[in-house]
Amino acid sequence: MKLSLGAIQYYWPKEQVIRFYQQAAESDADIIYLGETVCSKRRELNLKDYQQIALTLREAGKQVCLSTMTLLESPTLVREMTRYIDNGEFVVEANDIGAVQLAKEKNLPFIAGPAISCYNQNTLKYLINAGLQRWVMPLELSRDWLESLLYQKVIRNVRSQFETEVFAFGHMPLAWSARCFTARSENRQKDQCELCCINYPKGRQVYSQDGQPLFVLNGIQTQSGMRYNLINDLPSMPPLVDVVRLSPEPEGTFEWLKKFRANMKGQQPVTLGSKESNGYWNRLAGMALVE
Repeated sequence: MKLSLGAIQYYWPKEQVIRFYQQAAESDADIIYLGETVCSKRRELNLKDYQQIALTLREAGKQVCLSTMTLLESPTLVREMTRYIDNGEFVVEANDIGAVQLAKEKNLPFIAGPAISCYNQNTLKYLINAGLQRWVMPLELSRDWLESLLYQKVIRNVRSQFETEVFAFGHMPLAWSARCFTARSENRQKDQCELCCINYPKGRQVYSQDGQPLFVLNGIQTQSGMRYNLINDLPSMPPLVDVVRLSPEPEGTFEWLKKFRANMKGQQPVTLGSKESNGYWNRLAGMALVE
């Protein structure tokens, strides 16, 4: 199995992003996704910056993908999405069905991100016919569900035409909204947010009344309060899974990449903490942790 780094979900200063990808070039990651997928107001880097980083990463032997925005709220964002798809160099991760349609019209291959609602063999077959190279399974689904889907006759006959990727590390993106919850938590209006997300490099934690981590606020995106971690479930993934995705964090991402690489066959399991979970993969509640 290959290891991938998803696009950075949080809002970091440009210098921090550049340093992160300098480290990524020397890391255990095989595939790296680049781009702003959460909020269009986050403009520390633009498409030209990401393309330059992509060229550097490709020279370091990485497979690079450009990720599109998940929630398109204006014609300007649609035009920006079109620029990503027309980049002429790198395959695009489509995080909106409009990006899928545009790639299909242009006869370009694409990757279906985790925000694309693909829950059955007919939808997956449609995406394959549209030019799908790889898809990221919806986060809330299980290994049993994935096995059942991939062995459906309609998919089994075309299994060699695409790869399957699983989100395996990080706070899970659960929902996107026209409202900005981070701004609201500071009593700001969305249009006057002053880009306060940059003050929370790993999002803003929300706890339940009994002190349990419930959600992470990340601008217009809501994430799981527990960090999803499938490092000890890696031996259960072959032959269903081709790529295992880790979502970047401000600290420790590359150490976790090494741990994932070392435990591909279960030879170096890791003791997980009380704020981590792996329930969805094991067909349980998302906050559950199966040792």
